[in-house]
Amino acid sequence: MRLLHTSDWHLGRSFHGVGMLAAQRAFVDQLVDAVDRHAVDVVLIAGDVYDRALPGVDVVHLLDDALVRLTSAGAQVVLTSGNHDSAIRLGFASRLLERGGVHLRTRLDSLDQPLLLPAGSAAAKDGSSADGAVVAIYGIPWLEPRLVADQLGVQAASHFEVTRAATELIRQDIERRSASATVHSVVLAHTFASGGISSDSERDLSIGGVGAVPLDLFDGFSYTALGHLHGRQSLSPRVRYSGSPIAYSFSEASHQKGAWLIDIDAGGVNGVQEILWDAPRTLAVLRGPLSELLESPQHSWAETAYCQVTLTDPQRPARAMDQLRTRFPDTLVLAFDPQGAAASNSSTYSSRLAEAPDDHAVCCGFLEHVRGRTPDGAEKAALAAALENVRLQEASL
Repeated sequence: MRLLHTSDWHLGRSFHGVGMLAAQRAFVDQLVDAVDRHAVDVVLIAGDVYDRALPGVDVVHLLDDALVRLTSAGAQVVLTSGNHDSAIRLGFASRLLERGGVHLRTRLDSLDQPLLLPAGSAAAKDGSSADGAVVAIYGIPWLEPRLVADQLGVQAASHFEVTRAATELIRQDIERRSASATVHSVVLAHTFASGGISSDSERDLSIGGVGAVPLDLFDGFSYTALGHLHGRQSLSPRVRYSGSPIAYSFSEASHQKGAWLIDIDAGGVNGVQEILWDAPRTLAVLRGPLSELLESPQHSWAETAYCQVTLTDPQRPARAMDQLRTRFPDTLVLAFDPQGAAASNSSTYSSRLAEAPDDHAVCCGFLEHVRGRTPDGAEKAALAAALENVRLQEASL
């Protein structure tokens, strides 16, 4: 049996104001092609299928099209809900969809209800292979501790406790099934997993306000398909993140997007290999003085990329974005980090204002503060003329 581990499709998401629906359709094309070329039996989607709880109509149509094409290619689909999804809406018509090979795991009452498939080529009456081996695929949706702690019977509303309770329900089901068949368990989970080993003295890690669960909560499962982090990575040979299929921020510029192809036979997992996706556009993170970025041939590769640019000029150049877009038309993000600026810039604006000798200096200082560069000669002259005009009007009153 062959599984394809994906996650974090984020259908409907934009990239710094640029719509990504066409790029997401191109990903679906690659995914369907991979299912066909590699004879994939089951596609796993470990949460964040949509980017928001109320996706647009065109986004829903894209998921509908993807599921129809994947099942038509001969694969079943198992998906869980993530923190960006509405579990209730995504899980609508789950029993009906299951008849068509789409298995939704978005509710707590389905935690210990796996999709059962034979590990070998020939299926016995109980769903196992002829030699008694079965693949049991479970799904753990995003668990918001405050909302699910009571239902899972845990006292502390933490990511650690609710995830431990969920995995314990799965282990109990595996133990029951193991009495009559060899069970190879695959668990989808949308969560933030750390690499540490848990202990009673350090139960709930937290990074950036998001609870992280220790890796050993997934011990004993044949394979754990994680979602939530957008970088494809292996926490252990049996616990992996597939990452998002498309880069959704410039922090992912160095990522090579892809998925994991898992082979399972009667003896268990016997191979995991990567599949790579073609990126819709190159991402470029550029930094330097404006003149160097506009003139240096070493940046020619970025002329067709989506660009994030940080200018390091001591003073903010005039019409910086317009100038950049003459060479890099798809500059989406512009930031400034002046290098070698005057020492006075390190003082607060209020202190510089207090030291201004006259109204003209106050106006020039304000312009520098909000714009990041000192006024040029023409601008200083215009400010001086405006102030003189005000003085004349006051004198005439």
